Amino acid sequence: MDLINRIKSLSASFHEDTVANRRHLHAHPELSFQETETAAYVKAYLEKLGIKHRTGIAGNGIEAIIEGKNPEKKITALRADMDALPIKEESLKPYKSKNEGVMHACGHDVHTSSLMTCLRILHELKDEFEGTIKFIFQPGEELFPGGASLMIKDGILKNPKPSSIFGQHVMPLIPVGKVGFRKGMYMASADEIYVTVRGKGGHGALPELCVDSVLIASHIIVALQQVVSRMASPKTPSVLTFGKVEAKGATNVIPTEVKIEGTFRTLDEKWRKEAHVRMKKLAEGLAESMGGYCDFNIQVGYPFLKNEPELTERARQAAIAYLGEENVVDLDVWMGAEDFAYYSQKADACFYRLGTRNEDKNIISAVHTPTFDIDEDALNLGPGLMAWLAINELSS
Repeated sequence: MDLINRIKSLSASFHEDTVANRRHLHAHPELSFQETETAAYVKAYLEKLGIKHRTGIAGNGIEAIIEGKNPEKKITALRADMDALPIKEESLKPYKSKNEGVMHACGHDVHTSSLMTCLRILHELKDEFEGTIKFIFQPGEELFPGGASLMIKDGILKNPKPSSIFGQHVMPLIPVGKVGFRKGMYMASADEIYVTVRGKGGHGALPELCVDSVLIASHIIVALQQVVSRMASPKTPSVLTFGKVEAKGATNVIPTEVKIEGTFRTLDEKWRKEAHVRMKKLAEGLAESMGGYCDFNIQVGYPFLKNEPELTERARQAAIAYLGEENVVDLDVWMGAEDFAYYSQKADACFYRLGTRNEDKNIISAVHTPTFDIDEDALNLGPGLMAWLAINELSS
């Protein structure tokens, strides 16, 4: 039996355990940097298999190592995130979240359970490949500053140092049984914007005695869209969205201040920095010209995510060999953000998508929604494909 079929056979034989692990994790979600029970669950699994590992990296992070023959020949890494979101799950499934207000609405339970089984597969096959595979179980992907950045600071990409790293993420827009790849720029940087506009409050019937902070804030929100529509190159994807505006006045009260919160995303680091300066200057100048004051703060978040072209092409071809060409799709640019981007700044990286959609089963909800779920047939494909990508990369 060739290696691909051996991997597929092992993945299928472990499928029930993968589903059981996923359902346990789904029923017991934990918020970012609070994944103590999740980490303990993964640790117990590693200890049962006798896998070399270390814990407590960036809090709840775990590193596991499997060495094949000639372990120093080449080193690659596989990463899964473990945290959940502050969302109340709307489901009647038996594995529904038992932690009120916390839910695995982004598939991190899938990522973790898949990597656990992938590790088991590669442990079985360690005499069949040369090199070393590092497994990264990461906390805090959903919360700034991102567990990836903290694990890197704690040395996760050292001792041994991988030359490449793979990340697998669910994609409810892709049918189950398929996976997606994109070479080069893939996901956007993500910065958070916090604006406080101050004027002079007073009676709504006496605007001439006030400096209307609500009016100033409205002009700022509209004017800042010019940063994207008229200052950015049309060839550079950019998104500026304000999702929270708070003005604690009343029908007849002009408040002294208005708070605005939003996000700015792009795929160009030079433009990103320039846009920060332009937005701040525009908002502060506009507020001043209208008699008010603007405190404009940007919390710089995750960088853009770049898939190294040659690594990603090798992975794409390996996926075609594993699944067939008809089951490997090309991805478009995605303006969402991922802290896997930090790894992509330090090593050759490939972040790809695992299809989880099944319209016949009405499994169609997007990530970060209270009805998100997956077709668990994806749990048969995901672990084996990761194992094959790692072995293929070590032999390249």
